[in-house]
Amino acid sequence: MQKLIKLAGAVSVATLLLGGVAMAADPVSACQVTDTGGVDDRSFNETAWHGMQKAETELGAKVKVLESQSEVDFDPNITSLLGGDCDVILTIGFLLGDTTQKFAEANPDQKFSIVDYSYDPVLPNVVGQTYATDEAAFLAGYLSAGMTKTGTVGVFGGLNIPPVTIFMDGFVRGVKYYNTAKSASINVLGWDPDKKEGLFTNNFDSLDDGRTFAQSLYDEGADIVLPVAGTVGQGSAALADELGADKLKIIGVDADLFETNPDRGGVYLTSIVKRMDNTVFDVVKSVADGTFKGGVLQGNLANGGVDLAPLHAFEDAVPAELKAELADVRAQIVAGTLSVK
Repeated sequence: MQKLIKLAGAVSVATLLLGGVAMAADPVSACQVTDTGGVDDRSFNETAWHGMQKAETELGAKVKVLESQSEVDFDPNITSLLGGDCDVILTIGFLLGDTTQKFAEANPDQKFSIVDYSYDPVLPNVVGQTYATDEAAFLAGYLSAGMTKTGTVGVFGGLNIPPVTIFMDGFVRGVKYYNTAKSASINVLGWDPDKKEGLFTNNFDSLDDGRTFAQSLYDEGADIVLPVAGTVGQGSAALADELGADKLKIIGVDADLFETNPDRGGVYLTSIVKRMDNTVFDVVKSVADGTFKGGVLQGNLANGGVDLAPLHAFEDAVPAELKAELADVRAQIVAGTLSVK
């Protein structure tokens, strides 16, 4: 009898174990569609992909990426991911805003998230990931105003769209705040936040344009340039590397370009970092744990969603007084006592 009881118990345990295996949840699947910059742009597509890779490592997620060579690839790329293979589809960049909305509304049971875009009113199956990059760019403008030797700094963008111009707005306003605080007269070339007029390459991938636009600003006296143009900025960094960082310094965007563009690391005064890897990971995690909800997820200075990268090669070159002023400006922005708008 005891043997029979033990055997029955073993069968019950085995049944439970088998049931547990049968009932075990499949790993969450997440699929990314890039914009035209490609996944290895050393900028926002690549940073977002790092968030996917983190989800693969830490959550066991199944991840894949489809690259868009041009805007005509957006529709077929998303279409190919429909049908249940992707628990969540992440689209990267402002250019995918209309396309993502179209597919989200047509497929209400499919979860989506889009980087650098949000919807008002919100879509119940879409998380918009947005970033207060003007907060970090304000700091970069203040830093640049304190570090320029010529009294002139410059900025240009890839396209005249909000995720680009928000960097440019913050940068210019940071310089102006420095001028007010220090009774200085640092000049900014390339963007007028009030008129919304400035310099744009109209692409995110031409290294030649990055060089040409930076050269033009340099010729007009700028010794620090902020290219808000994805891969284009690598062309600006190449020019600065040839001229020498004592003559031209670059402000990186999206990722810490000292680390992601190490061959030109010595020309980056700092970078305006947008932690898309963190917000992408958070979205995939919410799908995995069942807490996904349509709406807006915003990164800012207070929650670490945006920031300035370390000074790296220029750590000793930036005066202690300027570092202290930057820390104070940052604290005021976080506290809400200083508006960057």
